[in-house]
Amino acid sequence: MRVDTIDTAVFDVVVVGGGPAGATAATALAQRGRRVLLLDRAGRIKPCGGAIPPKLVEEFAIPASLLVSCATSARMVSPQARSVDMPITGGYVGMVDREIFDEWLRERAAASGATRMTGSFDSLSRDASGTAVVHFRRTEDANEASRCSVKARLVIGADGARSRVARQCIPAASRASFVFAYHEIVRSPLAEPERFDGMRCEIHYRGQLSPDFYAWVFPHGETTSVGVGSAVRGFSLRRAVEQLRRDAGLDAAQTMRCEGAPIPVRPLSRWDNGRDVVLAGDAAGVVAPASGEGIYYAMTGGRLAAEAAEAYLTSGDARVLRSARQRFLRLHGRVFFVLRIMQRFWYSSDRRRERFVSLCRDPDVQHLTWEAYMYKRLVRSRPLAHARIFFKDLLHLCGVVPP
Repeated sequence: MRVDTIDTAVFDVVVVGGGPAGATAATALAQRGRRVLLLDRAGRIKPCGGAIPPKLVEEFAIPASLLVSCATSARMVSPQARSVDMPITGGYVGMVDREIFDEWLRERAAASGATRMTGSFDSLSRDASGTAVVHFRRTEDANEASRCSVKARLVIGADGARSRVARQCIPAASRASFVFAYHEIVRSPLAEPERFDGMRCEIHYRGQLSPDFYAWVFPHGETTSVGVGSAVRGFSLRRAVEQLRRDAGLDAAQTMRCEGAPIPVRPLSRWDNGRDVVLAGDAAGVVAPASGEGIYYAMTGGRLAAEAAEAYLTSGDARVLRSARQRFLRLHGRVFFVLRIMQRFWYSSDRRRERFVSLCRDPDVQHLTWEAYMYKRLVRSRPLAHARIFFKDLLHLCGVVPP
């Protein structure tokens, strides 16, 4: 193993992690003319259903060619195997293959002027002037690696839920909590079995598949993601996926790859070190409670981290780094709060989850759910619908309405 210094000059920003958050931040800063290094590990694909809303496609200029399929409905399955179909009116749920999607985002960052490098972050130190020095292991090929270091005026930590940057630089990171996710990418059947629909997402709220979260079947055109999440220690995610594949008629489908990783359940209380480090994406904890949706929020967090970084590089005032978290919570904090309350209550037992799935039959619930998903805001344009949902929800909570 060699020891190298890549460059004695200082990068404006070193972005650690090349997922949606890191690649988005690197692109935004490179487009502003900043000297950016994008450091990413090789061969890492996050376990993810791959769902993205139309707002992401529009807001981040994603070409339609990256959508491997567009779901037009969702099916919610209760603990007693009762199904509720929710057609998506006026929109769609886009599906991407994370292996292809993430690489396209990294390539866009490089085309915008960022320097791409494959390697794993080791640590951050400081030179005599106090400038950050990022130490990492650069991977040249499968058989050779070298210890390297570069200097940075600012570091963006976008290296996942168990971010090394966060754990070293942000004290709040040690208090993060996670759901563990595992999925298998299988080849979609050419002749669809009765229980499988290549244009429909399925979400299973069955305790045997996940005692505290949910399981999913998300078609991706030629492939399908079959996965499950849970924070319960000792619960076998692999056996749950085996059961779900049997239930979905996908047990004989060819397995293309298997992936597992922790997913954060709430944003960290602080995203910056007050000096020259700011977090984005899973490293900052921006995954939606209840749904586990993360791609849109990661890219939004990456963009906001880049804007905070630009403000810092321009002004030299480290206090502006706080704006990434502050602006994110102004945009999405209310949605996260509502989803967190919903998860804590409705996911707490199979009896409650049975009622939750029953509640999803309501047309008002379906309409407002899809509006909120597709446009990433709590819809205020239908106050009567909100009132009806409130009273229906209350009746379900009191057990007046049968599941």
